[in-house]
Amino acid sequence: MNQFFKILQYAKPYKRFAIGHIISNVFFALFGTLSFVALMPMLDVIFEKNIDPCTKEVIQSTPQKPIYTGFMEIGKYGEEFLAYQMDAFTGGDKSKALIFVIILIVVTFLLKNISGYLANYFMVFLRNGVIRDIRNTVYKKTLELPLAYFSEKRKGDIIARVTGDVNDLQYSMLPVLELIVREPLTILFTLIAMLIISTKLTLFVFIFIPIMGFVISKIGKSLKRKSDRVQKEQGLFLSTLEETLSGLRIIKGFNVEKIFNEKFQFSTDRFYNFSNKLLIRQSLASPTSEFLGICMISVILWYGGNLILNSDSDTLLDGSKFLVYIGLAYNILTPAKAISRGLVNIKKGGAAAERIQEILEAENPLKDKEKAITKVKFDSKIEFKNIWFKYKDEYVLKNFSLTIPKGKTVALVGKSGSGKSTIANLITRFYDVNKGQILIDGVNITDLSTSSLRNQLGIVTQDAILFNESIKENLILGKEDATDEDIIEALKVANAWEFVKNLENGKGINTNIGDAGNKLSGGQKQRLSIARAIIKDPPIMVLDEATSALDTESERVVQVALENMMKNRTSIVIAHRLSTIQNADEIVVLKKGEIVEQGKHNELIEKNGTYKKLVEMQSLD
Repeated sequence: MNQFFKILQYAKPYKRFAIGHIISNVFFALFGTLSFVALMPMLDVIFEKNIDPCTKEVIQSTPQKPIYTGFMEIGKYGEEFLAYQMDAFTGGDKSKALIFVIILIVVTFLLKNISGYLANYFMVFLRNGVIRDIRNTVYKKTLELPLAYFSEKRKGDIIARVTGDVNDLQYSMLPVLELIVREPLTILFTLIAMLIISTKLTLFVFIFIPIMGFVISKIGKSLKRKSDRVQKEQGLFLSTLEETLSGLRIIKGFNVEKIFNEKFQFSTDRFYNFSNKLLIRQSLASPTSEFLGICMISVILWYGGNLILNSDSDTLLDGSKFLVYIGLAYNILTPAKAISRGLVNIKKGGAAAERIQEILEAENPLKDKEKAITKVKFDSKIEFKNIWFKYKDEYVLKNFSLTIPKGKTVALVGKSGSGKSTIANLITRFYDVNKGQILIDGVNITDLSTSSLRNQLGIVTQDAILFNESIKENLILGKEDATDEDIIEALKVANAWEFVKNLENGKGINTNIGDAGNKLSGGQKQRLSIARAIIKDPPIMVLDEATSALDTESERVVQVALENMMKNRTSIVIAHRLSTIQNADEIVVLKKGEIVEQGKHNELIEKNGTYKKLVEMQSLD
């Protein structure tokens, strides 16, 4: 229930629809009850209630206008008032009276169904609005969370939460919104009518309501746990699917289709078994509540029948009242079943809500400070002061210190695992340092808003990350208001315009490049990512092994593009191929997270140390 109320908070923006829904449901419940009560005068007409039980003769009497004597006699007053109005309208004609009652019944059912339609009309906007806002909130939170959060999560599980779990809420927990007002009010109004008809019989019925509630709650008790297992397993097979699509080339190249197929089928088999158990338990709630309801009706028939047969009873019922009473008692079953299903669905939806809330409530350690600096202009230098950092247990950077003056190019080199790419992750604040400070013009980057910091940075990574859009759509990520002329100029600087202008019969920058840019070669994709960084025109460039995945010919073209881009900019170059950084203003050699050498290319060669060995190894390669 706690999760249910958390989900209800998303209904606040749609309170006007909620109010309309509530008002419509009040009338639905009221007219639903009145439609049964209206049967009583019709039955009185048919069964000729005003027959003397001893002489069997019709008692000719004109109903008198009743006098209201208090709430306890409201049932008798209502009955007499209806009889008086009906007699006044029909002049005592039984045929006209029957038509009058039938019209009354038709009108009450019409008003009930109009109210029901309006309630559903308002609920459409309420429920779909809540689902949209939940999905948008989860996606927004996904964008805000740091990379560290997703390094420990399966992508498929995240996808399952944004899609499957939200859908579970739509079809399990949120339909309960319809029941909050309608069904309880239907039961309340019906019970009031039943109390008015026969207080003693109604109090007797109350004994069975807690029993029904207890049995239904026992059925729903394990649903949350079973539903949680289903949703987790769904996340696993979606992860397998996502990994399969991402690594299809490797899977086929290594002939391991069978292994992945078996892994996927094992997960879907578990999903099948868990789903069966969940749905079997879920399906048990409705027939159980209906059977218990029929048992209650049977008890009413027995006890009420005795009240009718017992002519000496002070609570004597007549046939028409008793038939209406049975109808009202049965009228309780539908909302009672709906409420029982609703409680079961809350249990089922609770697991989905918890998984969604786990993302929404996840702590973001990189959240901006309350008074973070939002306006930044890079004028002087970048400083790494005594940086210590670890992803898990072992430090990958140890007491790292480096100063990069504005306009200079600093290259970071070293073997894999030496901590080069970690520098890129820290300056862009994808992670925060454990100890030490990173300063831009003397200001700690943790005092800057994340967006203002990243506005100062352009990033080109080893993997050219492109999206299934046109070239133009990919490039304006760097600058939303970039014109076609800006895009073409950036492509020229990035040595990309020559191939772009001839794409797809002259479509040029409007050419769709496919999923992850797979319609293009590796070198073409990398040049587009460079053009994207150029359009952004940031003062600081971070190049994370931007040419390491390219062949020699592509590397030469891309290297020229990189050199064009780095002119008059401060650049941090993380290099795998040392031939690309010989002209850097300073080369920093890392080993196990520590600086072991530092200087220009020629100086480091003369030192005959780690850097020279790295150069010689690559020359041999």
